[in-house]
Amino acid sequence: MIASYGLHDVVQTKKSHPCGSDRWEIIRVGADIKIRCCGCRRIVMLPRNEFEKRVRKVFPAAAESEGNKA
Repeated sequence: MIASYGLHDVVQTKKSHPCGSDRWEIIRVGADIKIRCCGCRRIVMLPRNEFEKRVRKVFPAAAESEGNKA
């Protein structure tokens, strides 16, 4: 499965973090992906292939272009 990930998208992982949250915000995208836990705010950096194995679902960030339409 090839998915597109963007800054500030929230992803749900297959396993939860020790704090109990399974939601992460993407804060850097590249060869490595940096994510921040939505529960305890801890930051983790993973290689893209490992990140893609761990992701269950992607919740896209609110479109910034919607704010520009008004």
